[in-house]
Amino acid sequence: MDRDQSLAATRVRRFLEEEPVIWLSTVRPDGTPHIVPIWFWWDGEAVLVFSKPDARKVRNMRENAAVMLAVGDPDEDFDVGMLEGQAELLDEPTAVVMPAEHLKKYADRLAAICLGAEDYAATYSQVIRIVPDHYLGWHGRNVPQSARIAGAPTASIAEPTTGRPRLIEWLGEPLGGLRGLGSGLVRPAGVGAL
Repeated sequence: MDRDQSLAATRVRRFLEEEPVIWLSTVRPDGTPHIVPIWFWWDGEAVLVFSKPDARKVRNMRENAAVMLAVGDPDEDFDVGMLEGQAELLDEPTAVVMPAEHLKKYADRLAAICLGAEDYAATYSQVIRIVPDHYLGWHGRNVPQSARIAGAPTASIAEPTTGRPRLIEWLGEPLGGLRGLGSGLVRPAGVGAL
């Protein structure tokens, strides 16, 4: 892995570990796009989203599991990461799957809207598990803050221009989270092991 790829991997990993919101894009049955900002949890292998079971994004995923995610800070010269992947609608409810760390991550926001853990799990009971296949670190003309944090030179940074590396090649070992929860975490058909 070359230096630019390593920097991009560090950037994307930081976004997934630290950002509060990820943008989820799905495709409606008529082929038009649908995009929403959502809270999420990264377990080192997959992005977990907890949704209302009848939400548009869930209906879209029932027809087409391909999704795209965007995460990062567009305020500083488009310092973002984009990920492509496959979504799986889990049978287990949020109350069973949701890590305690997810509630800690959003504790202040949940308190601000007077939503307790039980009500949150009941309202957003559909668990969506997204296994990223590919990623792209994205930025504008300047070296973004996330690249500087990762050790990039301040003069310029080049993102990979050929191929689309598999996410595991960039992010390394899983961070932990959902491993061992059982059969509900099987990858969708057609998605290879990372």
